[in-house]
Amino acid sequence: MFTIIKREINSFFSSTIGYLVIAVFLLINGLFLWVFKGNFNILDSGFADLSPYFELAPWVLLFLIPAVCMRAFSDEMKMGTLELLLTKPISLKQIVLGKYFGAVILIIIALIPTILYVFTIAALGNPPGNWDVGSTLGSYIGLLFLVFAYTSIGIFASTLSQNQIVAFIIAVFLCFALYYGFEGFTSSSFDISNLGMKAHFDSVARGVLDTRDLIYFLSVTAFFIALTIFKLKKQ
Repeated sequence: MFTIIKREINSFFSSTIGYLVIAVFLLINGLFLWVFKGNFNILDSGFADLSPYFELAPWVLLFLIPAVCMRAFSDEMKMGTLELLLTKPISLKQIVLGKYFGAVILIIIALIPTILYVFTIAALGNPPGNWDVGSTLGSYIGLLFLVFAYTSIGIFASTLSQNQIVAFIIAVFLCFALYYGFEGFTSSSFDISNLGMKAHFDSVARGVLDTRDLIYFLSVTAFFIALTIFKLKKQ
């Protein structure tokens, strides 16, 4: 499995994909948080906290992670190298997990530079150093679990088509449906928001680590990884 992970990471950074993902993620967040006027601009909000970043990041990742994952298996199927990969002395489960963790590591690398935002917020606080530690740490943990879930969906979507663009569109749709879709169907008498990822992400972002939220994200992740393995077995 570690060979596959290393292969995926080398593949990301031997081309422009890895650098482009990191640059686009940081550029979009940087522009909305510090440059563009609007609800996400931290400097205009009057509060030294990172809540605008944690509101924006799930939506940016909703497009960015499918872009990273869309070639995982669709490219292998298109090039005819999937059959060759399956003949290697490695199980299908290890192949799927190797590609999955390779994509996860790339996204985590993209998230690491945003820790600089924390130091910026700490400096902007009144007095300096006055920032909500619990909420910020909880939000980063929630974002990490959201990355786990999004990536599993993206990897699964890449098995559904040899066309990378089709795989990307399917992944974006599934991520959106599971993140925000249930919020849209919720009414005062019929609340199904807890079935969606947004409600659980918001819960973790408040700084309280409820095992139900963590189990939810891990269940979604495990479900789509299992679906990926099942789909490839049927190839």
